[in-house]
Amino acid sequence: MLAINADPKVMEFFPGIPTVDQTITFIHKMQKQFEKNGFCYFAVDKLDDGEFIGFIGLAEQTFEAEFTPCIDIGWRIKQQYWGKGYATEGAKKCIDFAFNDLKIKTIKSIAPEINLKSVLVMQKIGMRKVSTFNHPLLKNHEHLKTCVLYELKK
Repeated sequence: MLAINADPKVMEFFPGIPTVDQTITFIHKMQKQFEKNGFCYFAVDKLDDGEFIGFIGLAEQTFEAEFTPCIDIGWRIKQQYWGKGYATEGAKKCIDFAFNDLKIKTIKSIAPEINLKSVLVMQKIGMRKVSTFNHPLLKNHEHLKTCVLYELKK
């Protein structure tokens, strides 16, 4: 995860490159969410060789917005595996898990409006655009603050 988070291309639509401590804190946060809820952003390994290539999954979002708290679906994949369907396939499995096993009724997804690759994944997994909003955690990042909110209901 440290190497993936250190890739400027992977982190292009984030405020910056996370530090080692921030990445470790993120991993611990996901572990706690899993213990509490039975879901998190799950590690993704390639089936043929077990290589760790990123994460895909569900997470609680509690930043201040009219649609939070909510359950968000998200992904972060090594650049060399972009465009190969990993995010789409994994997200579809997570949606199935959320709706059928966890009995979650609504899943949201959020990305800066300029992150067209993530928006395309949202559309491929059947989500619909609900709104555009200024993300409160990105208010000091002019090029990132305008975000889209997508949603999928069971």
